[in-house]
Amino acid sequence: MVVNFIGSNVRLGRNVRIWHFTYIGDDVVIGDNTVIGSLCHIDRKVKIGRNCRIQGLVYIPPLTVIGDNVFIGPNVVFLNDPYPPSDRLVGVVVEDDVIIGGGSVIKGGVKLGRGCVVGMGSVVTKDVPPNTVVFGVPARVRYSREEYEVKRMRWVKGV
Repeated sequence: MVVNFIGSNVRLGRNVRIWHFTYIGDDVVIGDNTVIGSLCHIDRKVKIGRNCRIQGLVYIPPLTVIGDNVFIGPNVVFLNDPYPPSDRLVGVVVEDDVIIGGGSVIKGGVKLGRGCVVGMGSVVTKDVPPNTVVFGVPARVRYSREEYEVKRMRWVKGV
């Protein structure tokens, strides 16, 4: 049995797939060809672009904006209150072509620049420049996206 809660005024693009036990709040927009894993919580007023892959157990709070072609690993948590508890909330902005490794935490108000990579288990407290790789606690710039792709291809080829 698949049990999902989908709120009011939700706009789903074509070919959107939502797996088991996922919550989607009111006023959410999800672009074409996006896949959302099991046990995700996507709160109200969230925008998710086209061709995104969101793994299971991801929390996306209100006001978060996610671009196109974004990969979000399992158990990633986005936050929207930099100084909790407060009544002033601010979303995270994730630009196009971003990769976020599993178990990462992204502070409210942070912008992840186009094509950046956040390594697994990172705590991102500051904006991440485009086409850079960050990881650690707190996350720091480590190398370029180009270097990341070289390492990724070596891994894929078993070299």
